[in-house]
This record gives sequence, structure tokens and C-alpha cells, in this order.
Amino acid sequence: MRRHRGNLGWWPGESPFEIAIGAILTQNTAWTNVEKAIANLKCADVMEARAMFTLAESELAQLIRPAGYFNVKARRVRNFLRVLVEEYDARLDQMLAGDTAEVRTRLLAINGIGRETADSILLYAGTHHSFVIDAYTKRIFERHQWWSNGLGASSKSKVQGAKLSPPKGNTVDEYESLKLLCESSLNHKSEAEHLDYWRDYHAQLVMIGKDYCRPREPRCKECPLLVLLPKLK
Repeated sequence: MRRHRGNLGWWPGESPFEIAIGAILTQNTAWTNVEKAIANLKCADVMEARAMFTLAESELAQLIRPAGYFNVKARRVRNFLRVLVEEYDARLDQMLAGDTAEVRTRLLAINGIGRETADSILLYAGTHHSFVIDAYTKRIFERHQWWSNGLGASSKSKVQGAKLSPPKGNTVDEYESLKLLCESSLNHKSEAEHLDYWRDYHAQLVMIGKDYCRPREPRCKECPLLVLLPKLK
């Protein structure tokens, strides 16, 4: 994947705080929509924890409207900001300080922060080795028979030229199973390279999922991972 695209340099954002907000806003929407919402926040000069927290929820919702589900996301952003401002003096570095498992539990306790969002904040806004799992990861790993959800992988491998329905979203058990697999398998880099490798590995999977390993009519013959796809019997 890296030979195909090079290092993608993810996550896009000018500061850890911006990355954290982007991770919340990108739930159930395309990144292009998040970019518009981020641009609105910057134009309003509120891309800072205390400034953003002073906004009324309705005002915040209008600024992030391009990201979709803006009322729900405004509430989630404010839940995150409330903890950040009131418990950590608006210092994201303090909020993300400590043992990875402990900080992950801290983030997951915030209403509206799920596993994928928490791991995105840990990996990209922080410096924690906490691999991010998403629908792209599940789809790619199932189709290549690298992981099974317990229903059997044989039916998932017949994808070349097929029209497939999108798999269901990750359950908690599926998420944690995939996370454990990735984290236990991607430990062959040096400490200096480890964080960048995990960040880029997740980014590469996202791009493969978007451009090639689509829910329906996957473009297997053009995909850089074609050589790793199980042969059809």
C-alpha cells in the first residue's frame, strides 16, 4: 500500500486539538464534509477549547452543520469540551497523559465518544499506540481471510467481479478482536518508527477501502492488495 501511495501523513490537522475535534465530527460522514465544518470553526475563531466551549450548543451546531448530524455532534463535541475544560484546564496534553488503557477508558466515559473515535484521538492527537479499527478494516480483513467474525470467512472471499452488500458495522467484540489482531501483528518496527507506522497503516487501509475494496462492486483487479487476495476455488 505504501509503495502505491507513499506515506499519507495522516491525520490532517494543524494541532492535536483540531485532530480531536475532527475525529468526533467525522463519525458517519465523509472527510470532505468535516473539512468544511473545520473551516467554519476556524473562520469563527473558535478552534481552541475554551473559545469553542463558550459557544451555545445551537451556535456550535450551525458552524459544524456541513459535517451532518450537526445537533448530535454539537452535543458530543460539548461533552468532550466540558471534560477537557473543567477537568483538565483545557489542556489536551494533560487529558491524554498516562497509560494508554487508562486514557482510553477516560475517553470512552465521555458520552458520544466510541471506540473508533477514542482510538483516533489516542493515535493521532496523542502519541499512544492504540490502533484504529473501522468498517474499511473489517471489510478488507474479512475478504482477504485475515480475520473472521465467527460466521466463517469462506463466503467473504469470493469478491472478484461480485456485487456485494456492505457488511454490518463492528460490534464491540468484533472491534476489540480486530484491534487485538492488528496491534499484536504490527509490532515489528522499531520504537522510533512504531507510531508513524500505525498511523499510516490505518490511513492506507482507509484509502484502499474507499477506492478499491468497496461495499459493492469492489475493484479487486486494480487494487494494490490483489496479490494477497485468496484465489477463488
